Amino acid sequence: MSVKSISFRMEEEMLDKLGYVAEYEGRSVNSHVLVLIRQNIKMFEAEHGIIEGTIPPYDNVKSPRKG
Repeated sequence: MSVKSISFRMEEEMLDKLGYVAEYEGRSVNSHVLVLIRQNIKMFEAEHGIIEGTIPPYDNVKSPRKG
């Protein structure tokens, strides 16, 4: 499995709070974000089914808001 790097913007206060939670849990911010992402994927798959195969980029976008 290859490792990719991404960057994103967030408010400084949110980053500080994320750092606090990560330190409390004994993790780096990066490791804590990965834990949160894995939990979110697991919850999504529990509700919608396993995500399998290669996902084309046009399918890997946020869906429009529901009503």
